[in-house]
Amino acid sequence: MSEHNLESILQPLTLRGLTLPHRVALSPMCQYSADNGFPTAWHFRHYAERAVGGASLVILEATAVLPEGRISPDDLGIWDDEHALALAKLVDQLHGLGVFVGVQLAHAGRKASVAAPWKSGKALAPHQGGWTVRAPSAVPFAEGDPVPSALSSDEIAQVIEAFATAGRRAQQAGFDVVELHSAHGYLLHQFLSPLANQRSDAWGGSFDARTRLAVETARALRSVWPAEKPLFARISATDWTQGGWTPQETVKLAQMWKAEGVDLVDVSSGGVVPGVKIPLGPGYQVPFAAQVRNEAAVPTAAVGLLQDWQQISDVVASGQADLILLGRQLLRDPYWLLRHLPTSFNKIPPQYQRAF
Repeated sequence: MSEHNLESILQPLTLRGLTLPHRVALSPMCQYSADNGFPTAWHFRHYAERAVGGASLVILEATAVLPEGRISPDDLGIWDDEHALALAKLVDQLHGLGVFVGVQLAHAGRKASVAAPWKSGKALAPHQGGWTVRAPSAVPFAEGDPVPSALSSDEIAQVIEAFATAGRRAQQAGFDVVELHSAHGYLLHQFLSPLANQRSDAWGGSFDARTRLAVETARALRSVWPAEKPLFARISATDWTQGGWTPQETVKLAQMWKAEGVDLVDVSSGGVVPGVKIPLGPGYQVPFAAQVRNEAAVPTAAVGLLQDWQQISDVVASGQADLILLGRQLLRDPYWLLRHLPTSFNKIPPQYQRAF
């Protein structure tokens, strides 16, 4: 690795009033370990390990703004003031470990009401602890899945308000960043993609109508989220199939989000329909982050099979992304960063220093 590349990834990143000490953070990853939306001992242990492991920012997993917005009954929630109080304890612990903390606000739409992956991952009926799923249109995610109930215009307004209220609760809990989840086939992505959104009203059809929910939700969040704190948005840059959402549309939405006060676009891909062929490989989504960064002139985060120090350093040094979000790499090895960051950055706890 060239010294230039190392210097690039070690540069601080300032977004509004937040300055991250370096360019590698923890990507939000569902743990499916909550109790009625509340964090459990697992969350305190899991996130603490990644904080100690050297991430500049820890972003909590998809956290539902409404109970029916959970992917599974085991998802974190922030639809109640009591959730904010419980999450505040987790945020305080992580701040005490010297890390900034974000939360990904989410609504799963038609991909809600399923069992956790290791509990089958299949759709749950109400008598199994599930619920009626909601979506832009009455089109199920996969053949055999429950047909969702199409949201009315009034219900869409309630979803927007739920995200805004969740933003207020996130502020009360002490989070440093909120991320609007508009990717991976969940509700906001469902509205974006013609593959899931078959509406003919003001919320579907044209590009402006399909992006309306993503734009108005970002606007609502920004209106309640403190001006000194950054707002992220995660997007699936492509549906990887004919007739779906495209990278060109992603750039246009990123420009609109930027005008609404979104400070960084977290660029992923896929998830709105099953069975598509995705060319998986190290850094396979990085070109999308680069396209959004260069064409929309907005900071981006790159994510997806980034597991090599040389590679992630090159991504930042070459100007393809401003931030690297590591997911599975830090699931496998929460202390991976400690072995790569210089001593001045990694803050190895004194209890562990003899191991390094």
